[in-house]
Amino acid sequence: MRNQDPLNPMDNAQVTSQMAQLSTVTGINQLNETLLALSGQMDVSQSIQAANLIGKQVLVPGSKVALGGEGDAREATPFGVDLVSPADSVIVTVVDSSGAPVRKIDMGPKAAGVYTLEWDGLSDSGAPLPSAAYRVEVAATNEDGSSVPAEALTSGTVSSVAYSSAGLQMELGLAGSYSLLDLRKIL
Repeated sequence: MRNQDPLNPMDNAQVTSQMAQLSTVTGINQLNETLLALSGQMDVSQSIQAANLIGKQVLVPGSKVALGGEGDAREATPFGVDLVSPADSVIVTVVDSSGAPVRKIDMGPKAAGVYTLEWDGLSDSGAPLPSAAYRVEVAATNEDGSSVPAEALTSGTVSSVAYSSAGLQMELGLAGSYSLLDLRKIL
């Protein structure tokens, strides 16, 4: 509309085009404001839903597994495996703090998905292992020997949920703080 008198237009098509452009810009600004409001409402809704996780045990990426207790009350924390695609062979190895393998668990062939595992705290020979922190390693392969992407999962109990600049964060006590996007399974 520069260099043009709206009361005395030189070209009706040009005036109409410029008014349509102004209307489009106004509409885009209103759409942006609406999307920002919806985004804020979704954040609040997601926070409220995440609060329901407090007190629940969850699986998140990590390789830690703890073994504790005495005698028949010995118990290991649950852990898991996240397979991105099907595998003909999945072997989970529990290793001690020195990196020595203490137990191999052959899961056999598995479809893609998240699997929960529990360990009885025994070595491959059946001897009870001491209460300590252990680590889990996952090897998934196909019949041709090619590796399949697989990730070890650790568990923790959600003690709190907080909103930060990185999004919603779950506090899992000794397991640490994880993004809600890291959640693989609720136990």
